[in-house]
Amino acid sequence: MSRHRMAWLTARARLALLQTVLVLAAGTALTGLTYLLMRCRTFATRLDLAGTDPSGTPPPPMPAPAEDLRAFADRVQAETLSALLTRAGLALVVVTGLAAVLAWLVAGRVLRPIRVISATARRLSAENLTKRVPVTTPADELSALAGTINGMLDRIQRGVAERDRVLDSQRLFTANAAHELRTPLTTARTAIDVTLDGDPDRAELLAMAGDVRDAVEHMQRILDGLLLLARSQAGLTAREPADLATIAAAALDAAAARAAAVGIAVHPRLRPAPVTGEPVLLERMIGNLVDNAIRHNEAGGHLTVDTGTAGGHAVLRIFNSGRQIPPEEAEWLLEPFVHGQGTRVRTDGLGLGLSIVRAVTLAHRGRIAVTARTGGGLDVTVDLPQSPVITDARSRATGSLQEMALP
Repeated sequence: MSRHRMAWLTARARLALLQTVLVLAAGTALTGLTYLLMRCRTFATRLDLAGTDPSGTPPPPMPAPAEDLRAFADRVQAETLSALLTRAGLALVVVTGLAAVLAWLVAGRVLRPIRVISATARRLSAENLTKRVPVTTPADELSALAGTINGMLDRIQRGVAERDRVLDSQRLFTANAAHELRTPLTTARTAIDVTLDGDPDRAELLAMAGDVRDAVEHMQRILDGLLLLARSQAGLTAREPADLATIAAAALDAAAARAAAVGIAVHPRLRPAPVTGEPVLLERMIGNLVDNAIRHNEAGGHLTVDTGTAGGHAVLRIFNSGRQIPPEEAEWLLEPFVHGQGTRVRTDGLGLGLSIVRAVTLAHRGRIAVTARTGGGLDVTVDLPQSPVITDARSRATGSLQEMALP
């Protein structure tokens, strides 16, 4: 049968046909070998003149007086071999037929798990990935195949769930960004329409220009935050040695005047915390944390910035006083455009600060934890892999034993 015709047969039919051909070939070889052995063997013929032999076969006719006994023996051997071939051929046909039936049944039995896998795959869809292929015993190639397919389905299900989460987050992010940008645009247009509605003088025009400038600056801050957030989520383009303590000291110096203006006491506890990352993003991450801790603090409050190493990681912890935040809402503050109470509240902030912090942390393969303090305010801890580049021998020897002096 040609390969083209074989392609039209099912896997069960091809497997059954292969097994049948193997049985037929083995039977033919066995018959041929038996025939050759019988042909090469010398026959010893006993003549029984009394009648039939015990099997009921009449004895061969006696040779004529003129016929040689040798020729008679050859004729008896030829007739015996001919009978052998006839009966062996009939037996081979019967055995081959039985082998074909058994091969069909065995092929169906062997391929049953494959049909189960196919049926399970047909029931799957993008909305329903909960079906799994049953893993049979004992552990063989088919059970290994079922386990591999189940593992693949698990990964696909996790990927689809992550895709849906990202799409939902992007849709929410887009809606919130549009909402945030609409407000300054509306403010600018309202200022322009109100001013140009009459005959404005110079003072009114200057007031309108100031309102428009404030709206443009607000939109610019939103766009800058969105660009930085997108850059952080895209991953790192370069890695350089940096120290969280040095960056935190610079951020505190830049915010010292604003903290002093509202009477916030700053307590720096800066110990070396070397990392490898993108310094610009790290500076923005710590700057956002310090700015957030000052903006949402209370008059006469406090702010503590703690850096150090623990367990082979660089740790940055910032906690401050402030208003009371429900513990279950603390994680919501990591979402874009959320200012508090899990909603978009108009404040002097954009609601992107902690979102950028989280994006920068994840880009550096770190972890961030935000918890609400009992007396009010937030406690933010950022844990980044420690830099192997600028860590000296002493810090490597004592890094795993250092513990941060937290209140």
